[in-house]
Amino acid sequence: MGLHPLEFSECYLDSPSFREKIKSHEAELDKTNRFIKELYKDGKNLINATKQLGMAQRKFAQCLGEFQFEYIGDAKTDDEKCIDESLQEFSSFLKNLEDQRELMMRNITETLMKPLEKFRKDHLGTAERKKYEKETEKYYSSLEKLLNMSAKKKEPQLQEADVQVETMRQHFQEESLDYVCKLQEIQERKKFECVEPMLAFFQTVFTFYHQGFELAKDFDHYKRALQINIQNTRSRFEGARSEVYELMKRIRDAPQEYRQTSPISFEGYLYVQEKRPPPFGSSWVKRYSTFVKEQKILHMVTFDHRSGGKIGETESVTLKSCLRKTTDMLDRRFCLELDITDRPGTVLTVQALSEDDHKFWMEAMGGKEPFGHYLGRTCKERGIDAQLDEVGLTLMKNSISAIETRGINDQGLYRVVGVSSKVQKLLSLMIDETSNEVDLSTSEDWDVKTVTSALKLYLRSLPEPLMTYGLYKEFISLAKGGSPETRIQAVHCLVHKLPERNRQVLGLLMKHLANVAAHSKQNLMTVANLGVVFGPTLMRPQEDTVAAIMDLKFQNIVVEILIEQNEKIFADAPESCPLSPAGPVFSAPTRQSKKLSRQSRPLAVYNPQALDIQNAVGDGSSLAAEETSMGSNESVSSQSSSASASEMSTEKSDHVPLSTNLSSGSNSRDPIAGASWPTTAASGESQPASATAASEKDNPEESVTSRKAKAVYPCEAEHDSELSFQVGAIFNAVTKSREPGWLEGELEGKRGLIPENYVELL
Repeated sequence: MGLHPLEFSECYLDSPSFREKIKSHEAELDKTNRFIKELYKDGKNLINATKQLGMAQRKFAQCLGEFQFEYIGDAKTDDEKCIDESLQEFSSFLKNLEDQRELMMRNITETLMKPLEKFRKDHLGTAERKKYEKETEKYYSSLEKLLNMSAKKKEPQLQEADVQVETMRQHFQEESLDYVCKLQEIQERKKFECVEPMLAFFQTVFTFYHQGFELAKDFDHYKRALQINIQNTRSRFEGARSEVYELMKRIRDAPQEYRQTSPISFEGYLYVQEKRPPPFGSSWVKRYSTFVKEQKILHMVTFDHRSGGKIGETESVTLKSCLRKTTDMLDRRFCLELDITDRPGTVLTVQALSEDDHKFWMEAMGGKEPFGHYLGRTCKERGIDAQLDEVGLTLMKNSISAIETRGINDQGLYRVVGVSSKVQKLLSLMIDETSNEVDLSTSEDWDVKTVTSALKLYLRSLPEPLMTYGLYKEFISLAKGGSPETRIQAVHCLVHKLPERNRQVLGLLMKHLANVAAHSKQNLMTVANLGVVFGPTLMRPQEDTVAAIMDLKFQNIVVEILIEQNEKIFADAPESCPLSPAGPVFSAPTRQSKKLSRQSRPLAVYNPQALDIQNAVGDGSSLAAEETSMGSNESVSSQSSSASASEMSTEKSDHVPLSTNLSSGSNSRDPIAGASWPTTAASGESQPASATAASEKDNPEESVTSRKAKAVYPCEAEHDSELSFQVGAIFNAVTKSREPGWLEGELEGKRGLIPENYVELL
């Protein structure tokens, strides 16, 4: 049973049972007081612990944001740019999350801690109780004093005493009525005064988690695209690693064949004899030496690995002649005697590291001792005379026909290799003009993996790669920069610089690989996977070095472009080509973000009306559902990849090209207004996108009335309210949007938002 109600009539009787009821009410209030005190204490601990968590997470985010990956080579792929900048994106996400948490803690203080403490101090204190007890003591003391007064007192004195006690009795009863009313009021008030702050607390917590959910939705598109970047980078790494290990094995087996020599200079360690005055004799100092053949200058730098690798001063001398110093003249092997022109009469004695090293230095410096040792082989002996002739063309056609007929859906096509002996035997039969034509139509003699391996071996065995040594650097350079459109244009131009037969065979192969990629759901060979397989096969440098292997990822990008754009590239010669491949390239424009960035999203506040408004806005700006598997056909090399994976990066930074999918951190995801990215004018010349906006300001009537527009950059919608489109798409009924930097238009019966600087008005 609950507390007994306190009747006001009992205040006049002030019975023992009435007093017991008051005590039970006071005990309940004491319990509530202790509960709120404990809750307040725990709330403070919660806030302090959350602050510690926030500080730790911010420190973690700062550590992520300050770290930068270094890379090997002079350029990064689009995937590597995304991965490189992903740490800044993660850092920004964590900081934003902590901003939300910090606001949640402030809201908890305002909506829970302060109201509870105020209620406790204002209503659960002992001041009213003490006052009631004091009045009780005062009244009953006066009453006893009156009752003990002698009846012999004079009547006026007795009457005066009666009046005083009556006055005190009335005052006591009024205090009793007020106290009873107060007790019952507090008992009823505590039901909502305690629970309402708790409701506000949970609303604040739920708002925080809702904001986290919204952040996760914002992050989801980036996350899935980054997974593709990571998968592509891992695939390229596996291919590059196998090549590096193979090169390392070849160098370990025959190191002298790979000694870096040059017609310009020769370098390596030499021990230089330094003569000292008697009685100190002479000493030998190790120096890293570089001999420039044309000027006959020898640069020597003192360097000793045992001294911590400190580099000393550089000394340069001009060589007049070089003579081998025999052991009968000096009791040390591998020595050379150098006559120095800038020190007349001075002879410099140096010692090479080995006999082979000694011969290299002799040859480089023009030593008098004859040198007849061949430095190494110029090519690998394959034992197969592969040529790019009619026989080779027939081989390619027959192999492709057999593969597409029998194994287009085989998993791991071109990645699963055949038995080496069978592959070499098949290739030898196919290029042997005296043998009968090999029948590839049945799998009993030659399985599909043997045919695919033979095709690749044929391409690797050609005297020169199919895409030639001469154009290798140009192909690699175009893959290292520029937008997807400029890359495609550059590849188109370079392909038509290839010899006719090379271009014919390359076009045949790319059409076939595009067909293979079209069946990637069955064979798992996406465009990116095929790029990894055929990049080193179709193009390679003349010299095997680690630096060249680091460019494998760019070879893959070129092959991806050839596969995806094979119909355009091999159909006709390009109408025009840039004068210089190294010339300036223009990136796709920066998209004006329709929704608030992760930084600028309104923070959580306990305000039901504000929450309703935020929810209404959030529903309209949710991400479009889009499933992207790890085996996606998308590559990061060309237009299709930029349309699918790169749009977020163009939304983030005004200096990162469109091909840099999702590479920027969210710190730069705020809308970039007034960016003067190039758009294609009607005359075909390049002009700033802001010029279009300026012309519309000068002609307000044209900007209001509906017009047509043409897409000059590809775009994939990130939200339900946006339109996806490719270059050349025509939009109808185009009008200005209330969203800054966006237009509204119709495409294929659907109306939606269009980035303003992605189109030109017609």
